[in-house]
Amino acid sequence: MKKKILFPAVLIIATMFTCSAFAADTTKIGVVNFEKIIQESSAGKVMQKDLKAKLEQLQGKLQAEDKKFQDMSAALEREALVLSSEKKLERQRELRDKADDLKKMNADYTQEMNIMQNKRVNQIQKDVFDITNKIGKAQGYIVIIERKRAGVIYAADKMDITDEIIKEYNSIYAKKK
Repeated sequence: MKKKILFPAVLIIATMFTCSAFAADTTKIGVVNFEKIIQESSAGKVMQKDLKAKLEQLQGKLQAEDKKFQDMSAALEREALVLSSEKKLERQRELRDKADDLKKMNADYTQEMNIMQNKRVNQIQKDVFDITNKIGKAQGYIVIIERKRAGVIYAADKMDITDEIIKEYNSIYAKKK
């Protein structure tokens, strides 16, 4: 009786181990850190450099206009006592208009920077997506997930293929230049 129960139990346990070992061999999952790709890839570094240069250029223009505004404000304060009320109101209106122009300029520059950044990030994402698909198919991954967006809290280092993607991306990016 014991042999009749023992044999099926051993068979079931052996089958479970065999199936799990087989599944472990065929289940290949990769993890990608997109932020790291932006920080360390050639394309990401060029994007950051270009964005920084554009930001400095726009900030310079904004600061020059702000200086004009400050000068207009200081001039109005100095001359307020000697100006006629009509002229004083005109200068105050000009000052308000200049302040509105500065706010609009700041908003326009912020929007311009966001558009530029989004355009560049989207291009990098597209390139990385293509490279990831190529690597995934070539190396037999069943799924490759992005670390942050997928909510991955922990993944073993051997699952992280970010460096491989950066290497491939840098190679492709160098050829494009």
